[in-house]
Amino acid sequence: MVINTNTAAMASARSLDWSTSQLGKSLARLSSGSKITSPEDDAAGLAQSMRFEAQINRNSAVKSNIGNAVSFTQTQDGFLQKVQASLDRMSELSVLAQDITKTNTDRSNYSVEFQQLQNYISDIGTKDFNGVTLFSSASLGVTIDSDASKFSMNALDMTSETVTVGLANIYNSVTTGIITTASAASALSNIQTAIQSLADMRASVGANIQRLNMTDDQVTILNENLAAANSRIKDVNVAEESTQYAKANILVQSGTAMLAQANVLPASALQLIG
Repeated sequence: MVINTNTAAMASARSLDWSTSQLGKSLARLSSGSKITSPEDDAAGLAQSMRFEAQINRNSAVKSNIGNAVSFTQTQDGFLQKVQASLDRMSELSVLAQDITKTNTDRSNYSVEFQQLQNYISDIGTKDFNGVTLFSSASLGVTIDSDASKFSMNALDMTSETVTVGLANIYNSVTTGIITTASAASALSNIQTAIQSLADMRASVGANIQRLNMTDDQVTILNENLAAANSRIKDVNVAEESTQYAKANILVQSGTAMLAQANVLPASALQLIG
């Protein structure tokens, strides 16, 4: 029996220190909901979790960009629907103007409405969305993944003769209108070509929206799976950790009691001296 060195107390203190540390970690994990409360808990897991979270955040930005692109294309289609209504009415006026029972004065009255519709279509070609031209020969690139890869939406050009021959011809007929049967017949031919050009543009808008919606679904699914993978690395299993907490709590209590007993052991040596 010795007095100066209490090895039993030292061993009890070491065990109590470990139990207290485990209890503290369990408390931190349960209170934060995370298995990784300090980098040393899982260094590699922490690094992977950080990459997952960064990618998830970038994908959220991608979804925002895609949503704005969908709004942009829906705005395009909204204007094109008005162009369609205008062309339908212009084609009707062109046929009415070819009625042999109509006088040139009657045709002149038709021509007033016809030219206003022409001007309306021409004005639509200049519209923009938040400062970005809605109808241009240049295609717009939309981000589709966390690396900012892009796909180019189909361009819609309301003024290029190469793209929309019929519409361009209508613009060139503004001065003549449908004041004669000959000009009305020519206008009708141009309008029929323009309607086909418009149908092609609306088909392009539909293709753009379909691609954007599918990309949005894809990014959503990717984020769900990234979040699930990140959860397996980072999120605490409450049931399992509660068990560890209970175990550590019991060890701390028993360790405290045993350390108290170990500290009393040297006092037994006094009985030999007495």
